[in-house]
Amino acid sequence: MTRLTQAQLAQDIAQFLAFKRALGCSYGRGEAMLRSFQRYVESQAGAEATVELEAMIGGWLSRIAGRKPVTAALELGVIRQLCLYRRRSDPQGFVPGREWALQCADSHFLPYVFSRAEVQALVDAAGGHPHRNLTPATLRTLLLILYGTGLRLGEAVRLTLQDVDLEQDLFRVRESKGKTRLVPFRSDLAQVLRDYLAERAAIAPMGEAGPLLVRKSGDGLPVGVASGAIRRLLRKLGLKPPRGRIGPRPYDLRHAFAVHRLTEWYRQGVDIHARLPWLSAYMGHDDVLGTEVYLTATAELMDLASARFAARFRDAAHRT
Repeated sequence: MTRLTQAQLAQDIAQFLAFKRALGCSYGRGEAMLRSFQRYVESQAGAEATVELEAMIGGWLSRIAGRKPVTAALELGVIRQLCLYRRRSDPQGFVPGREWALQCADSHFLPYVFSRAEVQALVDAAGGHPHRNLTPATLRTLLLILYGTGLRLGEAVRLTLQDVDLEQDLFRVRESKGKTRLVPFRSDLAQVLRDYLAERAAIAPMGEAGPLLVRKSGDGLPVGVASGAIRRLLRKLGLKPPRGRIGPRPYDLRHAFAVHRLTEWYRQGVDIHARLPWLSAYMGHDDVLGTEVYLTATAELMDLASARFAARFRDAAHRT
């Protein structure tokens, strides 16, 4: 149990924010969440000299009924960072587990994992899909980047020309989730990018700081425009209903990337447990736990896993 005064909590928050800023993070959203937590503690503790950190965190995370799990997970992530920072001075200090977000929000949402045939249909349709803001080549290239690398939509549209290295076939994804990483890609995606850049040169200047993906006007591609274009394509192909928020989302291409990569590793017979940290680093996660949410168990994946288990069971039986 971790008990501390409200003044100590305020000091810990201030020092943690200074630490994040010293690392070059703006951390505006995180600060807003921590200030909300601090106000909650003040409202619950009143004039009490000390508070129980575990109880206060649990109460704050569950203060609003019916919240989306992603909201609870975001708040939990910020609180976990604060608590982990506190452990530098208080090694026994309480740190909530990642499962706390599941206890504070209930959801039956399941991601949609596109089949390879559906991904191919999307890419083919994008090549002839009319859009007032995007050329077919821009939309097609965006889809191939998302599926081919598993980048988040925001990461893809924020890429600049200097972030694309076609000599080493990699992207530099800058300051995403507080860090920069290198994302290699296959030679076939490199050729797609070369073809797209040849068309892009006729639309906008090719300065290094310019955005990779541009609208017909030559301006950068906002996330909202990119997301809307993909959703309209999904509706056109009948993968998403004509109205409403149900059905596949643009973000599900990231889920498809992760599941298809895992499925291919099963086919190749590689050590999945040894490769998962690679996948986590590639997708920009701090650890394997962050990647688990993307690993939906498809029928194909379960069949491959079952076949591998059966083969190992037979081998073990023959050796005994």
